[in-house]
Amino acid sequence: MESSIIEALYTSFHRKLARVSVDYKRYLYEKINWNVRMIGIKGARGVGKTTLLLQHIKLAFAGRDTAFYVSLDDLLFKTNSLQDLVEYSYSHGVTYLFLDEVHHYPDWSQNLKNIYDNYPDLNIIYTGSSMLEIDNSKVDLSRRQTVYELAGLSFREYLAFEDILSFSPVSLVELLDRHLPYAMEITAKIKILPLFEKYLQYGYYPFYKEAGEDFPARLQEVALLVIDSDLPAVEDVEYATVQKAKKMLMILAERVPFTPNISQLCKELGTVRDLGLKLLYALDRAALLNLLTSEIKSYKQLSKPDKIYLNNTNLMYALTPCVNKGSMRETFFCNQMNSVSTVVAPQKGDFLVAGKYLFEIGGKNKTFEQIKDLSDSYLAVDDMEFGRKNRIPLWMFGLLY
Repeated sequence: MESSIIEALYTSFHRKLARVSVDYKRYLYEKINWNVRMIGIKGARGVGKTTLLLQHIKLAFAGRDTAFYVSLDDLLFKTNSLQDLVEYSYSHGVTYLFLDEVHHYPDWSQNLKNIYDNYPDLNIIYTGSSMLEIDNSKVDLSRRQTVYELAGLSFREYLAFEDILSFSPVSLVELLDRHLPYAMEITAKIKILPLFEKYLQYGYYPFYKEAGEDFPARLQEVALLVIDSDLPAVEDVEYATVQKAKKMLMILAERVPFTPNISQLCKELGTVRDLGLKLLYALDRAALLNLLTSEIKSYKQLSKPDKIYLNNTNLMYALTPCVNKGSMRETFFCNQMNSVSTVVAPQKGDFLVAGKYLFEIGGKNKTFEQIKDLSDSYLAVDDMEFGRKNRIPLWMFGLLY
């Protein structure tokens, strides 16, 4: 690799490092064991994976040249080798290599294995699309790495990110048992419901701050970029399939929550059932959809989902002209809960969490009629500051991470 290319990559790295702020760090930052020799961080586009890497470099390697960051979606890697860059960096004293967007590099898993094996004192920290099936990749990296997944901002994180209020996450068990004291403590300091409404519209993706009023349009672009760029990088798909995936997303965005008729959906897309299911699960892995199934989701056996949601409420506001409030409530609950526990479709009620807790979602006039007499059943209720017994304010399910 020519020295001019190396210099260009180093210049890009230092410019990004100079701009990154360390004022606020995501929930995952403190959970990562940065001493592991190979670390993988998965996550959807726009949730802050790059910022997480750069923050760690800035805090842990200030004034040192032992860390190097590069994004593998850089066009320079179309004609230049990652192996050459690794050899140059290693021979010039780099001991920590941060590789962003690895899924854009051909045979990424084989290359990571080779780097790990050939440079035994080199630490590798990489990020990749939420679509990556790391455990099922052709090359077994499981013995060599620890993998983490970064979700978008929770409502709790949004409050801290906005410098409104900072407090620790609340576990699900604590929330179910002590939601009233928590609600009283928080609402004594801030007006929670208007802030919750803002979060639902633009608080899930950290880039909303820089996007400002352009956030809905930027988020639309991100969603399409995931399908145009990340999907072909991870899956072996043709151009026509990419177009079908975009059409599927827009059809579903207008109808969520959608109880799927797979045959009808595939007819609208002009495709067969197997490909239709494959696209549904690909959009789920890409964190654009959230598929609710009656059993824990398996990406090996693609069964028809019981219900389909957009992944988060920000996507609803960006992709749909008119957001249904009932759909928005269920989308929020499913999104936040999925980050901390298993969520499946029960026979009665809206969601079964952790195989035990049954939830119905609704407005403040919602009753227990549909889940009465069932053990461990709860209502998640919108438009209220305080709950009582098994009636819990919906906003409080944004405090879990």
